[in-house]
Amino acid sequence: MGKILKAFARAPGKIILVGEHFVVHGESAIVMAINRYVTVMVEGRSDEVIHITSDLGISGQYDKDRFHGPRDHQKTLDPIKISILSVLEALGENQGLDVHVSSTIPVAVGLGSSGALAVATVAAVGQYFNNKFQAEELLKLSLNAERYVHVNPSGVDQAISTYGGAIIYNKQIGLTRLGAPLPIPIVIGNTGIERNTGQLVDQVRKLKQQYPQTVNPIFQSAGELSIQAIEAIRQSNITRLGNLMDINHGLLMAIGVSHEALDRLVHIAKQNGALGAKLTGAGGGGCMIALVAQEQSNQIAEKLEQGGATPIIAEKVNTGVRSWISE
Repeated sequence: MGKILKAFARAPGKIILVGEHFVVHGESAIVMAINRYVTVMVEGRSDEVIHITSDLGISGQYDKDRFHGPRDHQKTLDPIKISILSVLEALGENQGLDVHVSSTIPVAVGLGSSGALAVATVAAVGQYFNNKFQAEELLKLSLNAERYVHVNPSGVDQAISTYGGAIIYNKQIGLTRLGAPLPIPIVIGNTGIERNTGQLVDQVRKLKQQYPQTVNPIFQSAGELSIQAIEAIRQSNITRLGNLMDINHGLLMAIGVSHEALDRLVHIAKQNGALGAKLTGAGGGGCMIALVAQEQSNQIAEKLEQGGATPIIAEKVNTGVRSWISE
């Protein structure tokens, strides 16, 4: 049926509102879907080749698992191929496909681009074969590509791209969907500074081992902060949430994962009326976020840009991945 049809899927990216790093050691983090998306389009082929293109000009094709294309493109395209093959195997299909990827999520800055890409790819290929996966199956299939990218992923990036809205993640408890009735307007400031997530996580682990009596109370405070942030969201108390985000940034500074550029942008956002501001993700570069009143978004984005960041105006989206067919 698919030879004259195109299948599409779109999945959102994410930010971490509170709890990064502390979540690795058993505390809770709150993750929120934002209105930045990866979109995947799938068309059928008459052979068994998988041909992948993207809006970034990255392209290549796989013929019986052999890659044909620029070698520096293969590392980017391999996770997409893994997602495609996961679906083909699950459905017992063996058809070649043309796959095109477009995205409004910056890559490798902690905004969930690889998770959204895996989810959108699985959903689009499934939709092409007239199969809308249930959430659990979609998460399972998209995890294969995320393992390739992140080795031991928590699964939270795929979950937030699948469900949308906000999610509480705890290593012991797993994922809990968080009812978040209030809009949560966010301005993201991307420093453009690359960082190594694994190195930063290991740095925090060593600090905790070396100074347990000093560092453990910081982690306990972070855990209590997450509990209060969950209540603030449920109660639509955006002012309280902003205050907790400020404190969370201070705790992340205390364990050494911030960066001069992030601290400067946080300061700029607060100076210009942000309700709260903090780094998001691994730290050491990457992005910060500012919680703002809706009418402040453009002004704070402009100030962050003047401070050297690439700003993104975003907000919570309650809808996760969706897929559809078009002629």
